[in-house]
Formats: sequence, structure tokens, C-alpha cells
Amino acid sequence: MKKADTPTARYHPLKSRYSETPVLVIDTEADPYEILDAARQRIRAASDLLETLYCTCFKQAEASDIPKIVGALYLLTQDGNDLLDIARQRLPKFTD
Repeated sequence: MKKADTPTARYHPLKSRYSETPVLVIDTEADPYEILDAARQRIRAASDLLETLYCTCFKQAEASDIPKIVGALYLLTQDGNDLLDIARQRLPKFTD
């Protein structure tokens, strides 16, 4: 059985993990369009959060909220990018 961190492994660990043991992984053999949908969902959530923050008055926020917000945005965008990378590898390549 192949180790999960090898590039040819079926299950690709997310880069946003906090330990050496991957818990959340991407099934690289899943339908690439489903992988794209998962990426879109995460990137949309990050975008919506940023839009909400843009429209919010920061005078109402606590200083301790900033690391929490940054952590959430990091997880969403990093996972979305990991998913996009896998989907891009899986989608058919078109030639002229």
C-alpha cells in the first residue's frame, strides 16, 4: 500500500492539516467536476466571509476575533486551492 503523502496516492492530504497524520484527504479518483464543486464551495465561503467583513464596522469586533477570522479564511482558501490542483490534474487536456 502506498503512503498517503506520495503524489501518486489515491488520497491526497490537505495542506491545511496541523499534524503529520492526514485526517482530511481528497480522493483523487473522484469525479473531477465534484472536486471542482467542493473547491467552489470553499472559495465561495471565503469570498462571502471577506465580503461580510468588508461591510462590517471593525469598531464592533474584538481583537481576539482577527486570528479566528484569518484561520477560517486560510482553511477555506487552502483547501479550495488543494481541490483545484487535483481537479486540474484530472480534467481532460484539450489539444488543438
